[in-house]
Amino acid sequence: MFSAVWNFVKRHKRKFIFTGAVVGGVYLLGRYAQKKMRDIGEREAGEYISQARRQFHFESNQRTCNMTVLSMLPTLREAIIHQLNSESLTALLKTKPANRLEIWEDLKIISFTRSIAAVYSTCMLVVLLRVKLNIIGGYLYLDNSAGGAAASSMAPPEVQQQYLSSIQHLLGDGLTELITVVKRAVQDTFGDVSLKHSLSLSELEQQVSWVRAQVEGGSSTDPGAPSPRPLTWYMMADEESTLADQACGLTENDVLTVKLLNETRDMLESPDFNLVLNTCLNRGFSRLLDNLAEFFRPPPGNSSPIAAADSLAEVSLPLAKIIPIINGQINTICSETPSYFVQDLLMIEQVKEFAANVYETFSAPQDLQK
Repeated sequence: MFSAVWNFVKRHKRKFIFTGAVVGGVYLLGRYAQKKMRDIGEREAGEYISQARRQFHFESNQRTCNMTVLSMLPTLREAIIHQLNSESLTALLKTKPANRLEIWEDLKIISFTRSIAAVYSTCMLVVLLRVKLNIIGGYLYLDNSAGGAAASSMAPPEVQQQYLSSIQHLLGDGLTELITVVKRAVQDTFGDVSLKHSLSLSELEQQVSWVRAQVEGGSSTDPGAPSPRPLTWYMMADEESTLADQACGLTENDVLTVKLLNETRDMLESPDFNLVLNTCLNRGFSRLLDNLAEFFRPPPGNSSPIAAADSLAEVSLPLAKIIPIINGQINTICSETPSYFVQDLLMIEQVKEFAANVYETFSAPQDLQK
C-alpha cells in the first residue's frame, strides 16, 4: 500500500511541488496582508488621534484669540480717546464760551473721527491677532508634538513675547497715523456741513462711505494730500524698523522673531487677508450704522413694521444732534464686554476660515511645508 502511494507521489511530483508552493504562498501572502492591514489600521488610528489633538489645540487657540481681543479693547479705546479727547470740548461747551461755534466744529470732526477710527482699529485688531496667534499656535503645536525629539523650540517663550509685543505698533504709531488719515477724510467730508443741516440715515451712510473711500482709496479732494498707505501699514511697522535692520548682534531668538514677523507680513499682504479685512470693515461699519439707526426711529405708537421702516427712511436729524450720538459709539465699539459689534466680527465665517488656514499652514510638519 505504501509502495503504491509512493509511486503515485513520484508520478505527480511536480504537481505536488506546485500545489505546495501555491498553498505556502497563499499562507504567507495572507500573513503579510494581515500585517499590512494591522499596520494601516494602527497608522490610521494614529493619524485620527493626531488630527483630533490638532483640532482641539486649534479650537483652544481660537478661544485664546477671542479673549485676547477683548482684553486689549480697553487699551485701544483709551489710546483713541487720549488722541481724540472730545470730553474736554464737551466740558468747555457747558461754560458757554464766546467761541462756542468754533468748539462745536472741532467736536464735530473729533466725534466722527474717533468712532470711524475705532471701527478701523478694532477690525484690524481682530484680524491681526487671528494671524499672529495662529502662527504662534501652529508652531507651538509642532513643538508639543515633537516633545523632546526636536533639536530646538520653534517658538520659545522669549520669542513669543517679543513677537506678540509687535502688536503695540497698531496701538501706537500705527494708530496715530490712522487717526491722522481718518481725521483728514472726515474734515474733507463733514467740514463744510452746517451743524443745522439735517441728515437722514441713508445720507449719513453715504457720508461715511465717502470717508472710507478716501481712507482706503485715497480719493481726497485735497491735491496736496499724501498717497494713501495700505491698511496693513497701520498694523505692522515698516521693514526698516524691524530687528532685521541690525547688521550684527542678532541672537538666535532675534532671528526666530524676524522669521515670524516676515511670515506675518507675507500673510498680511496676501489677497485672502485683504478680503477678510474688508469683510470685517463692511460688517463693522454696517453695525455702526445699525447702532445709529436706533436714534433715528420715530416715537413709539406706530405698530406697523413696514410703516416704521418707511418712517425711519424719512427721519432726519440736525448734525448738531448726531454729533453726541456718534461721539458715544466708541464705548460700544471698543467694549471689553462682548457687545454685538465685537461678537459680529469674531463670528464672521471668513475670519474663522482664514484663521483655520493660517493654523493649518504653520502646524504642518516642516517637511510638508516645503
